[in-house]
Amino acid sequence: MNLQSKLAEAHSQRKAILAANFYNLETLQGILRGAKSEGQPIILQLSESSIKYMNLEMAAKMAYQAISDYGVEAWLHLDHGATIDLVQRCLDAGFHSVMIDASEKPLEENIKTTAEVVKRAARYGANVEAELGYVAKLNQSQGLKGFTQPLEAKQFVDATGVNALAVAIGTAHGFYKEEPKLELDLLNEINQLVKIPLVLHGGSGVPDHSLREAIKRGITKINLATETKNIFMKQLKKELNSSDEIDLRIVFPKATASVIELIRNKISAINS
Repeated sequence: MNLQSKLAEAHSQRKAILAANFYNLETLQGILRGAKSEGQPIILQLSESSIKYMNLEMAAKMAYQAISDYGVEAWLHLDHGATIDLVQRCLDAGFHSVMIDASEKPLEENIKTTAEVVKRAARYGANVEAELGYVAKLNQSQGLKGFTQPLEAKQFVDATGVNALAVAIGTAHGFYKEEPKLELDLLNEINQLVKIPLVLHGGSGVPDHSLREAIKRGITKINLATETKNIFMKQLKKELNSSDEIDLRIVFPKATASVIELIRNKISAINS
């Protein structure tokens, strides 16, 4: 089943799929092993910075091979594609899904750019996600507010034909200084007007009960990135500080195990 069909199915059932970013072989393995142990599908995500770090073709082939090896229902998705050129490269590399993020542009420009990506992705049968509103990225102020407006969301979806929409309802990328409070009433309004799967970015650090409430109101894809990086590095540092071991084949699996547990817990939380 392609991702757009899977998301539409989940949306109709008031369920959500976890979408986790990977950064190397170990985090890729941890994410897939966590999903496999829970018997649930997973979306693997690559950001532009991870693509630059690993190389597009290498990262994509790693993902495809790992999906096959672990036998998990999974898809490869471009997270926050900033340009049509990057989106096109990912489509050519076989990505199942792409996100074009023109959310910081004026609405009309966002619509025009997204519509072009939807047109291109259709030739590949790929899913397209876009964003509307202000979801603070790394190093951007989390104090600014730019919530997605329901009528604009309907206009955007109708004009672009996008498959999924990331909405700004109070989350941000990176660590939170205090517990985020989601605008659930606003989300409900958006969901009533927009009949496509909605996406929650900045899922790291959002309490489980808030995630479940968001799912009831239309969130169908939940992004996870910061927590994965954080738990992997914290466990790796712990191992390195407590041992003189230099064999990464011995040290890295313990950090990978922490990712497996994180993914298992997160999947369990959103499916309970």
